Amino acid sequence: MKSLKKQLQSILIIVVVLSILGSLGIVLINTISTQTAIPEPQYIEENPSVEEFIGEIAETARQLSADNDLYASVMIAQAILESNYGQSGLGSSPYNNLFGMKGKYKNNSATFATSEDDGAGNMSTIQAEFRKYPSYKDSMEDYVRLLRNGVSWNKDIYKGAFKSNSNSYADATKHLTGTYATDSKYNEKLNQLIIEYDLQQYDQPVKDKTTITVSDGDSLHQIAQAYDVKVTSIKQWNQLRSDTVESGQKLNIYHY
Repeated sequence: MKSLKKQLQSILIIVVVLSILGSLGIVLINTISTQTAIPEPQYIEENPSVEEFIGEIAETARQLSADNDLYASVMIAQAILESNYGQSGLGSSPYNNLFGMKGKYKNNSATFATSEDDGAGNMSTIQAEFRKYPSYKDSMEDYVRLLRNGVSWNKDIYKGAFKSNSNSYADATKHLTGTYATDSKYNEKLNQLIIEYDLQQYDQPVKDKTTITVSDGDSLHQIAQAYDVKVTSIKQWNQLRSDTVESGQKLNIYHY
Protein backbone atom coordinates (compact mmCIF):
# COMPACT_ATOMS: atom_id res chain seq x y z
CA MET A 1 0.00 0.00 0.00
CA LYS A 2 2.82 2.40 0.90
CA SER A 3 4.56 1.46 -2.33
CA LEU A 4 1.46 2.35 -4.37
CA LYS A 5 1.11 5.65 -2.54
CA LYS A 6 4.74 6.55 -3.31
CA GLN A 7 4.22 5.68 -6.97
CA LEU A 8 1.15 7.95 -7.16
CA GLN A 9 3.08 10.77 -5.53
CA SER A 10 5.92 10.33 -8.01
CA ILE A 11 3.50 10.43 -10.94
CA LEU A 12 1.86 13.58 -9.55
CA ILE A 13 5.23 15.28 -9.20
CA ILE A 14 6.14 14.39 -12.78
CA VAL A 15 2.82 15.81 -14.09
CA VAL A 16 3.34 19.05 -12.16
CA VAL A 17 6.92 19.39 -13.46
CA LEU A 18 5.84 18.73 -17.05
CA SER A 19 3.06 21.29 -16.71
CA ILE A 20 5.52 23.91 -15.46
CA LEU A 21 7.99 23.14 -18.24
CA GLY A 22 5.22 23.37 -20.81
CA SER A 23 4.21 26.82 -19.57
CA LEU A 24 7.82 27.99 -19.66
CA GLY A 25 8.14 26.69 -23.22
CA ILE A 26 5.09 28.63 -24.36
CA VAL A 27 6.43 31.84 -22.77
CA LEU A 28 9.83 31.27 -24.38
CA ILE A 29 8.32 30.67 -27.82
CA ASN A 30 6.18 33.79 -27.53
CA THR A 31 9.23 35.83 -26.46
CA ILE A 32 11.34 34.58 -29.37
CA SER A 33 8.46 35.18 -31.78
CA THR A 34 8.11 38.75 -30.53
CA GLN A 35 11.84 39.46 -30.77
CA THR A 36 12.19 38.07 -34.30
CA ALA A 37 9.03 39.57 -35.75
CA ILE A 38 9.62 40.70 -39.35
CA PRO A 39 9.07 44.47 -39.68
CA GLU A 40 6.58 45.70 -42.26
CA PRO A 41 8.23 46.84 -45.53
CA GLN A 42 8.66 50.58 -45.94
CA TYR A 43 8.09 52.09 -49.35
CA ILE A 44 10.27 55.01 -50.42
CA GLU A 45 8.96 57.29 -53.15
CA GLU A 46 11.18 57.34 -56.24
CA ASN A 47 12.66 60.58 -57.52
CA PRO A 48 10.86 62.07 -60.52
CA SER A 49 12.22 61.24 -63.97
CA VAL A 50 13.96 63.83 -66.14
CA GLU A 51 10.95 63.62 -68.47
CA GLU A 52 8.59 64.38 -65.59
CA PHE A 53 10.60 67.50 -64.80
CA ILE A 54 10.67 68.58 -68.45
CA GLY A 55 6.90 68.16 -68.65
CA GLU A 56 6.50 70.43 -65.65
CA ILE A 57 8.37 73.37 -67.22
CA ALA A 58 8.20 72.77 -70.99
CA GLU A 59 5.04 74.70 -71.84
CA THR A 60 6.16 77.73 -69.82
CA ALA A 61 9.57 77.58 -71.51
CA ARG A 62 7.97 77.30 -74.96
CA GLN A 63 5.75 80.32 -74.41
CA LEU A 64 8.39 82.53 -72.78
CA SER A 65 10.92 81.70 -75.50
CA ALA A 66 8.45 82.33 -78.33
CA ASP A 67 7.64 85.75 -76.84
CA ASN A 68 11.29 86.72 -76.29
CA ASP A 69 13.21 85.50 -79.37
CA LEU A 70 14.88 82.64 -77.45
CA TYR A 71 15.26 78.88 -77.83
CA ALA A 72 13.01 76.89 -75.48
CA SER A 73 15.27 73.88 -76.10
CA VAL A 74 18.24 75.77 -74.67
CA MET A 75 16.25 77.09 -71.71
CA ILE A 76 15.03 73.60 -70.77
CA ALA A 77 18.49 72.06 -71.24
CA GLN A 78 20.00 74.73 -68.99
CA ALA A 79 17.35 74.07 -66.33
CA ILE A 80 18.11 70.33 -66.43
CA LEU A 81 21.86 70.87 -66.21
CA GLU A 82 21.95 73.71 -63.70
CA SER A 83 19.39 72.24 -61.28
CA ASN A 84 19.98 68.50 -61.83
CA TYR A 85 16.41 68.40 -63.20
CA GLY A 86 15.04 70.14 -60.13
CA GLN A 87 16.73 67.78 -57.65
CA SER A 88 19.69 69.91 -56.53
CA GLY A 89 19.57 71.77 -53.24
CA LEU A 90 19.36 75.10 -55.06
CA GLY A 91 16.96 73.90 -57.75
CA SER A 92 14.41 72.30 -55.43
CA SER A 93 11.89 73.85 -53.05
CA PRO A 94 12.04 76.26 -51.29
CA TYR A 95 14.70 77.88 -53.53
CA ASN A 96 13.41 76.93 -57.02
CA ASN A 97 16.52 78.39 -58.71
CA LEU A 98 16.64 76.43 -61.97
CA PHE A 99 19.46 78.35 -63.65
CA GLY A 100 22.06 78.85 -60.93
CA MET A 101 21.47 82.59 -60.98
CA LYS A 102 23.50 84.46 -58.37
CA GLY A 103 22.50 87.49 -56.29
CA LYS A 104 19.08 88.28 -54.82
CA TYR A 105 15.51 88.01 -56.12
CA LYS A 106 13.22 90.56 -54.45
CA ASN A 107 15.72 90.62 -51.58
CA ASN A 108 15.61 86.81 -51.16
CA SER A 109 18.73 84.66 -51.46
CA ALA A 110 20.60 81.61 -50.12
CA THR A 111 24.30 80.71 -49.92
CA PHE A 112 25.57 77.54 -51.61
CA ALA A 113 28.90 76.06 -52.65
CA THR A 114 29.55 76.21 -56.39
CA SER A 115 32.26 75.08 -58.81
CA GLU A 116 34.00 77.62 -61.05
CA ASP A 117 36.02 76.98 -64.20
CA ASP A 118 38.94 79.34 -64.86
CA GLY A 119 38.37 78.98 -68.61
CA ALA A 120 41.14 76.43 -69.02
CA GLY A 121 39.22 73.53 -67.49
CA ASN A 122 40.60 74.00 -63.97
CA MET A 123 37.83 73.82 -61.37
CA SER A 124 37.63 75.34 -57.88
CA THR A 125 34.87 75.49 -55.24
CA ILE A 126 33.62 78.77 -53.76
CA GLN A 127 30.68 79.94 -51.59
CA ALA A 128 28.24 82.21 -53.41
CA GLU A 129 24.89 83.92 -52.89
CA PHE A 130 22.08 82.65 -55.15
CA ARG A 131 18.59 83.94 -55.85
CA LYS A 132 15.60 82.34 -54.12
CA TYR A 133 12.30 82.15 -56.05
CA PRO A 134 8.68 81.48 -55.04
CA SER A 135 8.22 79.12 -58.02
CA TYR A 136 9.82 77.64 -61.14
CA LYS A 137 7.87 80.14 -63.25
CA ASP A 138 9.44 83.06 -61.40
CA SER A 139 12.88 81.55 -61.97
CA MET A 140 12.22 81.13 -65.69
CA GLU A 141 10.89 84.67 -66.11
CA ASP A 142 13.95 86.05 -64.32
CA TYR A 143 16.22 84.00 -66.61
CA VAL A 144 14.50 85.52 -69.65
CA ARG A 145 15.00 89.04 -68.27
CA LEU A 146 18.70 88.34 -67.78
CA LEU A 147 19.20 87.09 -71.34
CA ARG A 148 17.17 89.92 -72.86
CA ASN A 149 18.63 92.75 -70.75
CA GLY A 150 22.18 91.51 -70.21
CA VAL A 151 24.27 92.65 -67.26
CA SER A 152 25.15 96.14 -66.00
CA TRP A 153 28.57 96.18 -67.66
CA ASN A 154 27.37 94.68 -70.96
CA LYS A 155 23.73 94.90 -72.06
CA ASP A 156 24.39 92.85 -75.20
CA ILE A 157 26.35 90.00 -73.63
CA TYR A 158 23.71 87.34 -74.43
CA LYS A 159 22.42 88.69 -77.76
CA GLY A 160 24.22 85.90 -79.61
CA ALA A 161 21.78 83.43 -77.99
CA PHE A 162 18.73 85.10 -79.56
CA LYS A 163 16.99 83.22 -82.37
CA SER A 164 17.28 86.24 -84.66
CA ASN A 165 21.06 86.34 -84.15
CA SER A 166 21.78 82.62 -84.59
CA ASN A 167 21.15 79.81 -87.05
CA SER A 168 20.39 77.05 -84.55
CA TYR A 169 20.30 76.12 -80.87
CA ALA A 170 23.93 74.99 -81.24
CA ASP A 171 24.96 78.58 -82.03
CA ALA A 172 23.09 79.76 -78.94
CA THR A 173 24.70 77.21 -76.60
CA LYS A 174 28.14 78.07 -77.99
CA HIS A 175 27.51 81.75 -77.29
CA LEU A 176 26.45 80.99 -73.69
CA THR A 177 29.73 79.13 -73.07
CA GLY A 178 32.09 81.53 -71.35
CA THR A 179 29.38 84.18 -70.93
CA TYR A 180 26.55 82.56 -68.99
CA ALA A 181 28.72 79.78 -67.53
CA THR A 182 32.46 79.41 -67.00
CA ASP A 183 32.37 75.69 -67.86
CA SER A 184 34.43 75.37 -71.05
CA LYS A 185 32.28 72.39 -72.16
CA TYR A 186 28.95 74.02 -71.34
CA ASN A 187 27.67 73.97 -74.93
CA GLU A 188 28.56 70.30 -75.39
CA LYS A 189 26.59 69.33 -72.28
CA LEU A 190 23.57 71.38 -73.33
CA ASN A 191 23.62 70.04 -76.90
CA GLN A 192 23.72 66.47 -75.61
CA LEU A 193 20.63 67.07 -73.43
CA ILE A 194 18.75 68.72 -76.31
CA ILE A 195 19.41 65.73 -78.56
CA GLU A 196 18.76 63.06 -75.90
CA TYR A 197 15.39 64.47 -74.87
CA ASP A 198 14.33 65.84 -78.27
CA LEU A 199 13.97 69.34 -76.84
CA GLN A 200 13.93 71.05 -80.24
CA GLN A 201 10.21 70.26 -80.43
CA TYR A 202 9.55 73.08 -77.92
CA ASP A 203 11.13 75.66 -80.24
CA GLN A 204 7.96 75.44 -82.35
CA PRO A 205 4.25 75.97 -81.66
CA VAL A 206 1.95 72.98 -81.14
CA LYS A 207 0.25 71.95 -84.40
CA ASP A 208 -1.92 69.14 -83.12
CA LYS A 209 -2.91 67.46 -79.85
CA THR A 210 -4.57 64.07 -79.54
CA THR A 211 -5.72 62.30 -76.37
CA ILE A 212 -5.64 58.51 -76.58
CA THR A 213 -6.68 55.68 -74.27
CA VAL A 214 -4.16 52.93 -73.58
CA SER A 215 -5.46 49.49 -74.63
CA ASP A 216 -4.73 46.24 -72.83
CA GLY A 217 -1.24 45.05 -73.77
CA ASP A 218 -0.06 48.41 -75.14
CA SER A 219 3.43 49.68 -74.29
CA LEU A 220 4.96 53.13 -74.63
CA HIS A 221 7.20 51.85 -77.41
CA GLN A 222 4.22 50.56 -79.40
CA ILE A 223 2.31 53.81 -78.91
CA ALA A 224 5.37 55.87 -79.92
CA GLN A 225 5.74 53.87 -83.12
CA ALA A 226 2.04 54.11 -83.94
CA TYR A 227 2.03 57.92 -83.66
CA ASP A 228 5.57 58.48 -85.04
CA VAL A 229 6.84 60.16 -81.88
CA LYS A 230 9.54 59.34 -79.33
CA VAL A 231 9.05 57.53 -76.03
CA THR A 232 10.84 60.31 -74.16
CA SER A 233 8.39 62.83 -75.65
CA ILE A 234 5.33 60.89 -74.50
CA LYS A 235 6.81 60.74 -71.00
CA GLN A 236 7.40 64.50 -71.06
CA TRP A 237 3.93 65.41 -72.36
CA ASN A 238 2.28 63.28 -69.69
CA GLN A 239 4.86 63.79 -66.90
CA LEU A 240 5.42 60.04 -66.54
CA ARG A 241 7.84 58.72 -63.96
CA SER A 242 8.47 55.38 -65.71
CA ASP A 243 7.82 53.51 -68.97
CA THR A 244 4.87 51.66 -67.42
CA VAL A 245 1.35 52.41 -68.66
CA GLU A 246 -1.95 50.78 -67.73
CA SER A 247 -5.01 49.81 -69.71
CA GLY A 248 -7.54 52.66 -69.68
CA GLN A 249 -4.90 55.33 -68.98
CA LYS A 250 -5.29 58.60 -70.93
CA LEU A 251 -2.21 59.96 -72.75
CA ASN A 252 -1.69 63.23 -74.61
CA ILE A 253 0.12 63.06 -77.97
CA TYR A 254 1.45 66.26 -79.56
CA HIS A 255 2.82 67.15 -82.96
CA TYR A 256 4.89 70.31 -83.43
